Amino acid sequence: MKKLGKIWNYLSKPEVVPRIFSIFIALIFVFGLLMPHYLNPDQLYPKPVPHSQTLKTPLAPYDRGGVPLKVPAKLKSQYPQYEPDLGMITAYLTPVANWIKDKTYYFGTTIVSTPGGILDEILYYTRGMDTVLESSILLISFIIFSWMFFNKD
Repeated sequence: MKKLGKIWNYLSKPEVVPRIFSIFIALIFVFGLLMPHYLNPDQLYPKPVPHSQTLKTPLAPYDRGGVPLKVPAKLKSQYPQYEPDLGMITAYLTPVANWIKDKTYYFGTTIVSTPGGILDEILYYTRGMDTVLESSILLISFIIFSWMFFNKD
């Protein structure tokens, strides 16, 4: 029991936590790089193969087809009771966004270039990693705060 107490006391030091966390994250990244990666076709909102929409639609890679409230997009149904309305609205563009979409083929890539769009892409392909990502961001913010607090002089 004393050994366990010593281990917990060692792990509770603010200067130790970032080191252990960075080793843990490095192991996850190395393990992730060694795993095979492929698109999962069993998605509620299936995406086309990367770059298959490039220069064909300004909303690439987000164009799921359909015209809002007129022609439904091709989606898989998770809840059968909503089948009649499925795919009628998959996106809404503001007037400014519509104007940009009409002027360039790269509007979809501007969505990806925002921090929220990048996180959306990560979370779409990782399914469940959002919990790890958000927890990691929270832990890193506490580590930065504790470092600033203890080194304020």
